[in-house]
Amino acid sequence: MAATARVLLALATGLVTCAGFSPQLSPSSLSYLASSSSSSSSSSRLHVSFKNAPWGFESRLRPGGRQGRAAPLRLEMQQKLSREERLQTGVSNAQYKKVPAKRIRNFSIIAHIDHGKSTLADRLLEFTRTVPDRELQQQFLDNMDIERERGITIKLQTARMNYNYNGEDYVLNLIDTPGHVDFSYEVSRSLIACESALLVVDASQGIEAQTLANVYLALDADLTIIPVLNKIDLPGADPEKVKREIEEVIGLDTTDSVLCSAKAGIGIEDILKTLIEKTPPPLAREEEPLRCLIFDSYYDPYRGVVTYFRIKSGRIQKGDKIRFMNTGKSFLAEEIGVLAPTQQPTDTLEAGEVGYLIAGIKTVEDARVGDTITHEAENRRAPDALPGYAEAKPMVWSGLFPTDAADYDTLRDALSKLKLNDAALQFEPENSAAMGFGFRCGFLGLAAHGRRAGRGPSLSACTRLEREFDLDLICTAPSVVYQVKPMKGEAYFLSNPSELPEPTKREWIAEPYARLEMITPDEYVGPLMELAQNRRGVYKDMKYLVEGRTTIVYEMPLAEMVTDFFDHLKSRSKGYASMEYSLIEYRQNDLVRLDVAVNGEPVDALSFILHRDNAHGIGKELCLKLKEIIPRQMFKVCWLSAMVETSRGRRNCSRNRLRARSA
Repeated sequence: MAATARVLLALATGLVTCAGFSPQLSPSSLSYLASSSSSSSSSSRLHVSFKNAPWGFESRLRPGGRQGRAAPLRLEMQQKLSREERLQTGVSNAQYKKVPAKRIRNFSIIAHIDHGKSTLADRLLEFTRTVPDRELQQQFLDNMDIERERGITIKLQTARMNYNYNGEDYVLNLIDTPGHVDFSYEVSRSLIACESALLVVDASQGIEAQTLANVYLALDADLTIIPVLNKIDLPGADPEKVKREIEEVIGLDTTDSVLCSAKAGIGIEDILKTLIEKTPPPLAREEEPLRCLIFDSYYDPYRGVVTYFRIKSGRIQKGDKIRFMNTGKSFLAEEIGVLAPTQQPTDTLEAGEVGYLIAGIKTVEDARVGDTITHEAENRRAPDALPGYAEAKPMVWSGLFPTDAADYDTLRDALSKLKLNDAALQFEPENSAAMGFGFRCGFLGLAAHGRRAGRGPSLSACTRLEREFDLDLICTAPSVVYQVKPMKGEAYFLSNPSELPEPTKREWIAEPYARLEMITPDEYVGPLMELAQNRRGVYKDMKYLVEGRTTIVYEMPLAEMVTDFFDHLKSRSKGYASMEYSLIEYRQNDLVRLDVAVNGEPVDALSFILHRDNAHGIGKELCLKLKEIIPRQMFKVCWLSAMVETSRGRRNCSRNRLRARSA
């Protein structure tokens, strides 16, 4: 009977779990009493009592039916808690609570990739009971599959948490930030909407390049920085060493830094306590004209654009006529509310609060990040917009072509839907003699163009298009935006290499340069400096941060970074180095266009712009690679040649014949 009791106990636990109760039961929470009658008895009963379970109930499992026949189990529950008590236990603490501005805390989490930002957000949501246990999952705020796979935040999220501290109710607004350096503008707008930032640093790895970049953005926004040392439970963790790094490199006082392990749930309460005590409350400016900062927006196919904003001054009510000050668009506030993290409509939001707006907006271009919301009426309109607004412009361009020409319309519709959620994405039709009909697409930054991007902003548009719209795409080599000065006329920007004027019709070409900062262990300084110099980098500075760690600064053409620079950086440093970059200016260089011809016919999709000194080597390497990829036939097919433009016309730098396959 003991074995039967164990089986029935396991079934009872499973049934309780399926009923929606928490399955985390300690051994002290379970006791059972099994009693059986004689073998001729028609039934036996197992009494299972969950004595110390937080929801408390008794169940009796009775194998019903006549002797010798199997019968289904019947679960009889006797509730020990009242309905009100059951509703208050195990239910989320996300209901909207109106609190004064002095008890509101707006904060963000900044960290390098894989330092535990998303996991820490999960623990905060769990500890404050913002999300019910049955709905909580890893990387809760990362909604996209590709975010979960690559462990990087692409689309920022917002969560409002209620927390009782010293007998008073506080509201903690977590404004998430994207997890890649290409989102520096979006990160800066998110940080301006906060009063403090949790600086999460891996206690086993220390300061990385993106850590510094985000800290500088937070300091520019005049935020209170709260150092948090994560992953202290790892065997290689050295919190004291990381504290010294933070003090020596950044200059922050780490005396009151918080030690935690987000995965193990250690130190979460200390983080909440520190947040409340050190984060300054927002200023109460309810009587001033309305000014709301937009820090994110996305497109909902049923409700239009949903805008996330932080109220800097004034108050907004449902039904108000509002105006976006930089775009000049006017709308009616059909719905406003808070994100906890699901949408909860309210009638009024005041200064200091974070919420969402639905106003029948058709495209995210009308609700750009960094814009200011105010009232439409002249007597209620703010005199000036919040500072810092800028339009996101694509810096990397690439061609997308469907492998099946019949999918052209599907690709166009897919790009149109993708653009609804990404105002920086631009695309235009392109026709290639080799590839057919496709689109020339512009993305936000480094390595954003597709599958080859290890981490990037439009994180792999190719991957998203293929997954979400079932497309098979060909992605051409990425190129940056060049500046060209023709012999007659003004200089203009050029994104498609095939449209570059002939050498006799242009004066000069300029390319964008970026300031590159690499942080690496000392033993990898030599290989990384060699990598940067081989990519036409200009050495600027080298600093020893702390013992064993060095930062190297170069100025490098952006075109040398958009393909495989990040992969080579990780390979040469065995994964220990990190990088951060920022665009600085355009510089004139001796640039030429390299064309690849098949049987004497140039293939425009394979054309790209590069420095004259690298043209011969890259052209030869490209032809040899194509020779390996193109399948052989039973006869000689074609000549492969790479041609570089000169002042006297085009010159072959490589020529290969695709030989016939042996019988």
